[in-house]
Amino acid sequence: MAHKVIEITNGVTRHPDHRMARPVTLALEDGWQVAVVGENAAGKSRLVDMLTGRYPLSQNEVRYDFTPSPHTLVCDNIKHITFRDSYGDTDGMYYYQLRWNQHDIADNTPTVGQLLDDVYTRLAHKDEKLRDTLRTMFHLDEMRGRHIISLSSGELRKFQLTRVLLAGPRVLIIDNPFIGLDAQTRDQLKGLLATLARETRIMIILVLSKTDDIPDFITHILPVEGLEAKPVVPREGYRPEPVSLPALPAELRDCILGLPQKDLSQVSFYPRQGGDILKFNGISLRYGTRTILKDLSWTVEEGERWALSGENGAGKSALLSLVCADNPQSYACDFELFGHKRGSGESIWEIKRHIGYVSPEMHRAYQKDLPAIGIVGSGLSDSVGLYTRLREEQKDICRLWMRVFGIEHLAERTFLKLSSGEQRLCLLARAFVKDPELLILDEPLHGLDDRNRARTQEIIDTFCQRRNKTLVMVTHYKEELPRCITRELHLIKNK
Repeated sequence: MAHKVIEITNGVTRHPDHRMARPVTLALEDGWQVAVVGENAAGKSRLVDMLTGRYPLSQNEVRYDFTPSPHTLVCDNIKHITFRDSYGDTDGMYYYQLRWNQHDIADNTPTVGQLLDDVYTRLAHKDEKLRDTLRTMFHLDEMRGRHIISLSSGELRKFQLTRVLLAGPRVLIIDNPFIGLDAQTRDQLKGLLATLARETRIMIILVLSKTDDIPDFITHILPVEGLEAKPVVPREGYRPEPVSLPALPAELRDCILGLPQKDLSQVSFYPRQGGDILKFNGISLRYGTRTILKDLSWTVEEGERWALSGENGAGKSALLSLVCADNPQSYACDFELFGHKRGSGESIWEIKRHIGYVSPEMHRAYQKDLPAIGIVGSGLSDSVGLYTRLREEQKDICRLWMRVFGIEHLAERTFLKLSSGEQRLCLLARAFVKDPELLILDEPLHGLDDRNRARTQEIIDTFCQRRNKTLVMVTHYKEELPRCITRELHLIKNK
């Protein structure tokens, strides 16, 4: 008889917010490596919540057996790591974007190296080979002396993965493990997980939105559709339904192209038509003794569409935080924004009124359980949360952009009750809602399924066909870049 490591029999959640449609019956056998796949809001993360006890079942129907014996052990050898976009669980203080200074860090705040050493010291069984592999693969020596709040989104993900993998779990569940990692690190992580699967008794369960992210070592597929867990099938027998990727409906495309054209000639904080939107004049950015950016010069003219690339920690998000007035060092850097030298008397709100912005940091910062329409509406005032009541004409604008992104039906559902993919679509609608002149999209397609990725790419392309629209987009997946991208700035990480 096959040894079942995890088993659920007719599991029914007792949590009032749980939305799995039917009782779950599931058995995962020893030696399996499983990918949980499905579209956004299909119920993937909810299923993981059931497995890990976040949403306990009415009769505790989840059973774990980590040994070949018939004894069921307590669930102390299962590790679950969930990333909302590029982040894992919060560690210490968290600042939206890079709103921190070196003096904000208390003297007794542990460094990355101290935190990892503490984890390793407390392990009953230490695997030096694994520790050294992780240290090399994730460039941990470069991070050891730094604090958590100074890590980039990709670096923070590497830290979280290291901490969990060092513990040597019997079952490892990772929600969207590859987003936020540069291409080289993604390949290395897949190789490491394949080695662990081959050489140890670990069961790895990956929760994936991108069907092309399924690694070769996966042996079984668990499809989740319509809030229902389907039967597990061997990988070779998995035949997903072909996903049709419909174009943005013509009526919504026409709505975007037909939006009223702003008269920018009367706006003082904006350049003449065809002028420079961004101009960096040999800027450098440092935190303590560490140099993030060095002697960077870059000019973005009105109407240009740029891809911003570089490995994790190269300074992409730090550079964008200067543009969005979310970094206190912006006043010490020599750059011009919308034709004006930064620090020449403009207010933060004069800057932000022209910018639509979304990023992994923003996603993580949004812990306001407001109705989704309020989250979208907060983009009109550039706030994290909504502090003024939306007027009816503002609600109409919000509903238009929610309809464009296919989430109008979620208008009254609160943000923290949405799936991660639905949350990302809300934040994307928030970035577009004020019809900005400069779009800054930092990993905008994180966690989106194939259908929503294709739709969002077309929305970006359509929006950028209009006059006075400038785009800067960050992604580690080249195939995610929309067709309108024509230029690229690649940042090299300072060692």
